[in-house]
Amino acid sequence: MTNEAVLGTREPRESQAPAPAWATLVATFFGVGHLHPGPGTWASAATVVLWWILSKSIPVAWQPVVAALLALMAIGIGIPSATRVTRSAGSKDPQFVVIDEVAGQLIALIAAPITWKCLLAGFILFRGFDIVKPPPVRSLERLPAGFGIVLDDVGAGLYALLCMHALLHTGILPR
Repeated sequence: MTNEAVLGTREPRESQAPAPAWATLVATFFGVGHLHPGPGTWASAATVVLWWILSKSIPVAWQPVVAALLALMAIGIGIPSATRVTRSAGSKDPQFVVIDEVAGQLIALIAAPITWKCLLAGFILFRGFDIVKPPPVRSLERLPAGFGIVLDDVGAGLYALLCMHALLHTGILPR
């Protein structure tokens, strides 16, 4: 038996190297992930507001394409940044990593009209699915590192997208 086991002490672990600045900026969505309470909710809200502002300068016909491209960009850069930051933090899914909420929220808003009702509905739907994580979304969390962090929110965003367009198609949510 080692002295550690007998005394109940441990050698301090080697400290993890800090994540690169670019990874931290991306993973925390430029610091939004440090807001409390609910950094994921703050990131989703910031994404909705930024999309609303950005969409004013994009022709309506191009808005679905731009939203999809931005979501793909958030996924593509979000996975490696989340991986680096979580490894540095020594945690599987720290709350301050919110680039996943950005990607999922953008997916929820693809091809939705830019009205306050649609933006609010997209926000509520995405946050709801992100919290509940219906099957098979929850199983995506088990993927390694940044893949699990980001892809479960992509799944929640897809559920929100489907519900959003069902509400629009049936007229429950006006265009």
